[in-house]
Amino acid sequence: MSNIKHAPIKHALPVTRTEDFAQWYQAVIAEGELAEESGVRGCMVIKPWGYGIWERIQKLMDERIKDAGVDNCYFPLFIPLSFFTREAEHVEGFAKEMAVVTHHRLISDGKGGLMPDPEAKLEEPLIVRPTSETVIGAAMARWIQSWRDLPMLTNQWANVVRWEMRTRMFLRTSEFLWQEGHTAHADAADAMVETLRALEMYREFSENVLAMPVFAGAKPENERFPGAVETYSIEAMMQDGKALQAGTSHYLGTTFSTAAGIRYQDKQGQQALCHTTSWGVSTRMIGGVIMTHGDDDGLRTPPQIAPHQIVILPMLRENDGDEALLAYCETLRKGLAAQTVYGERVRVLLDKRAGKAATKRWAWVKKGVPLVLEIGGRDAENGQVSVVRRDRLWREDGKVNFVGMAQDDFIAGVAAQIEAYGTALHEQAIAYRDARIERGITDLAGLSAYFAEDKAMPGWVEMGWSRPTGPALDAVVEQLKALKLTIRNTPLGAPAPGGTCAFTGEPAVETIYVARSY
Repeated sequence: MSNIKHAPIKHALPVTRTEDFAQWYQAVIAEGELAEESGVRGCMVIKPWGYGIWERIQKLMDERIKDAGVDNCYFPLFIPLSFFTREAEHVEGFAKEMAVVTHHRLISDGKGGLMPDPEAKLEEPLIVRPTSETVIGAAMARWIQSWRDLPMLTNQWANVVRWEMRTRMFLRTSEFLWQEGHTAHADAADAMVETLRALEMYREFSENVLAMPVFAGAKPENERFPGAVETYSIEAMMQDGKALQAGTSHYLGTTFSTAAGIRYQDKQGQQALCHTTSWGVSTRMIGGVIMTHGDDDGLRTPPQIAPHQIVILPMLRENDGDEALLAYCETLRKGLAAQTVYGERVRVLLDKRAGKAATKRWAWVKKGVPLVLEIGGRDAENGQVSVVRRDRLWREDGKVNFVGMAQDDFIAGVAAQIEAYGTALHEQAIAYRDARIERGITDLAGLSAYFAEDKAMPGWVEMGWSRPTGPALDAVVEQLKALKLTIRNTPLGAPAPGGTCAFTGEPAVETIYVARSY
């Protein structure tokens, strides 16, 4: 046994995960300069580091979307109300969240303020885009004429507005950024292939790019997207044990093609309805990354989405004696930037701003930069670097875990270091998730006990499920609602569980995950 006593660590954040997970989450965002309040309830200003992460997500996801043969386009922010009223289930599902534009001009109210001009009332109210099935469906009805036009594969990167009552940055905001894919197909089989392709794209992206382990599977009937025939999701476990739905893919059948008139002439010359899909991920993914990988010193940014994978901090004396040090750091930067990792050039920043290196170090630590280098005059003279890896921040004695090595050796091995960091994040997240999945509960009493209010951060419960529908499903949903629980999904490829369903007593035909969620 080691006789070394672990020294107490003074972490960078004002609150820890175990003290108050919700406050910790807000502290990571604030201290890491990811986003801030905007002055409009539920809307946020995404700051450069947070938006840089989104740009990386957007770039890498967009490559996957285009590789699947999907073309990007753009549709209006404003959608006529009549487009929604064509599809009753869809409008009912979003009605409480819709923001509505009714006037096109303001006038003075005579008291020094402004008011809508009564003479400028719109003939038809406009909905601020909550999702685009209806407006894209109208376009597809114009664009699709025959079987030769199919499949039609479109995607747009946009903002949407859903008037949320309870908001939290990145996780649930009134305005957020996303991509939404919309496709039309000749038949159900082809549409289902696309639905599952998009789901697999999200699963692979989450696992391999975000280092965030997920279960990909089908949502229960009560959790389907309004108007969908089937909804699939990727579900991730956060460090407080709650589930986060990080992406969805929907098979819409002919629901929206019927409402919008999306028809084509088949090879026999007959008119047929298209089968459509929609799928999307949003800035919610950033919230998932925070709650999957963050620690009590801030964010640990997965390397593929880090705007900077390496930051070099010269220990400046802020006088005329820094030229040699800065020249050494610039040579180091160029050497690192010439290296390749994950098929791209290493992204490295030389931070020459005024200020103490230690102060700047902690700012980058809180942002989650994978590798931080502090370079002093002696390092420059000896051709050395001093580096700390974000997931290995502390030594046992409570000091920052800087490791010294020769510059050439560091440059030659930097890609392997970055990849090892990304792998470590993924493996830690998998181990954390798998250790907190309970598989021994077989009845409602056991479920209630597991999620008891006084239990700190419970995980998920894996259970057998008889797939009830209609009133039987409604009864289960009410039981779960009383416990503040939801069914997350049925993981694809899971073996038949055997035994009976804890809710209905009937034979279990599939596996489900039950959890509290965001």
